Amino acid sequence: MVDIHCHMLPATDDGAKDWETAEAMCRMAIGDGIKSVVCTPHANDTYRYDRSLHMETLTELKKRVGDDLDLRLGCDFHLSFENIANAMKDPDGFVIAGTDYLLVEFSDFAIPPPVFDALMRFVSIGITPIVTHPERNMMLVRKPEMVLRLAKMGCVIQVTANSFTGRWGSGARKMCEWLIQRDAVHIVASDAHDLRSRPPVLSAARDIVGQIYGDGLAEMLFRANPEAVIYNKRLPYQPDTRT
Repeated sequence: MVDIHCHMLPATDDGAKDWETAEAMCRMAIGDGIKSVVCTPHANDTYRYDRSLHMETLTELKKRVGDDLDLRLGCDFHLSFENIANAMKDPDGFVIAGTDYLLVEFSDFAIPPPVFDALMRFVSIGITPIVTHPERNMMLVRKPEMVLRLAKMGCVIQVTANSFTGRWGSGARKMCEWLIQRDAVHIVASDAHDLRSRPPVLSAARDIVGQIYGDGLAEMLFRANPEAVIYNKRLPYQPDTRT
């Protein structure tokens, strides 16, 4: 499996608090059958995103973990006007390393119409936005048709693994089911922050998806599509979203 959304760089944001935790999260991911992880520090009003500094931290984590886990650098990109302006000037400073894919996070409080225009601008310059955890965003949960609109615009939709296992409540789980039934989920990722509450684990959710929707879809959401992202390829599973 491949995890494209994970907060395991130590003392960087609200993820791994120290090197011991970061290394343990890596070992947990390996034990769960995860082969590649994209480390995605926040870029928002609380946490400044320093690409060069994060790269240094990632390089050190690679040395400590060894070759059993492929680690790459990305960004959990909050859709603020300042971030959008910076990313338009220098998209390579925020995208998943070596690719044209950008993880984007919507505000929980408001989604102004210009945000959709900004996403279309990204698409127009060859950047594919990956919308993270819409099932946990109250604005999108209230208006789920917005997520379908985003998928039809060319955005990739990523939901959280433990939304399937109940960590975020029945509402998040039902939203995931609603989106899958409309072919509007492309990737499942951990959005891991720690070892207990939000661990770097995908297998439990993969089992649930496989049991309900079939192993073929589970393979696409947990391996084939996220693997295509890290190798900067077109997603093999990209169905026409149904409204």
